[in-house]
Amino acid sequence: MLVTTTPTLQGKEIVDYRGVVTGEAILGANIFRDLFAGIRDIVGGRSGAYEEELAKARRIVLEEMQQQAQSLGCNAVIGVDLEYETVGQNGSMLMVSATGTAVLVR
Repeated sequence: MLVTTTPTLQGKEIVDYRGVVTGEAILGANIFRDLFAGIRDIVGGRSGAYEEELAKARRIVLEEMQQQAQSLGCNAVIGVDLEYETVGQNGSMLMVSATGTAVLVR
């Protein structure tokens, strides 16, 4: 499935727009506690463990979005937007969400 942040696909014709598709994932407080416990993992101001968790959440939301598009009979998602927000009491959780438009292209 083609997935892009752009509103069009070069060299492809959009023949039908089937609607907005989404994906969401929330990293709980225990993730942060585990990450901060492994602070020794930080090298040069970056935490490999934290980055891995964010990458995992990003994969989950993109896969969910693509599954929704596929269930609508689509073969592409355009205009994808990824968002990262803290949620919960004291921002104890991180939410990753993706939205896009499911389309049929040829």
